[in-house]
Amino acid sequence: MPFARIDLAKGKSAEYRRTIGEVIYNAMLEALNVPKDDRFQVINEHEPDNFVIDPSYLGIERTGDCVVIQITLNAGRGVEQKRSFYKAVADGLHERLGLRREDVFISLVEVTKENWSFGNGEAQYAT
Repeated sequence: MPFARIDLAKGKSAEYRRTIGEVIYNAMLEALNVPKDDRFQVINEHEPDNFVIDPSYLGIERTGDCVVIQITLNAGRGVEQKRSFYKAVADGLHERLGLRREDVFISLVEVTKENWSFGNGEAQYAT
């Protein structure tokens, strides 16, 4: 069960934002093997003063079009699977939106299964 938070600067169309969500979801299906229909995403736009992205950390040149993607998901995926996911997202956003690969920032936050409640005040995955 992944939960994606997607942050970007204000000014992009609804279609642009929707496409970002689609690319991320498709990459999760293919690279992370998440269940079909397991799509929970929040997309936030920010004024430039509230969206601080270092333009050259680690020698990667970023622009104001940078998209920050943070995904909370169950622990257990290996490094190669994560690398495949990062590449699928960066490539997909580049192909579908022309977004530079350098402008795709991804953070995965792994949690154990009992940290989820899908509703009703219950921990559906807790054993």
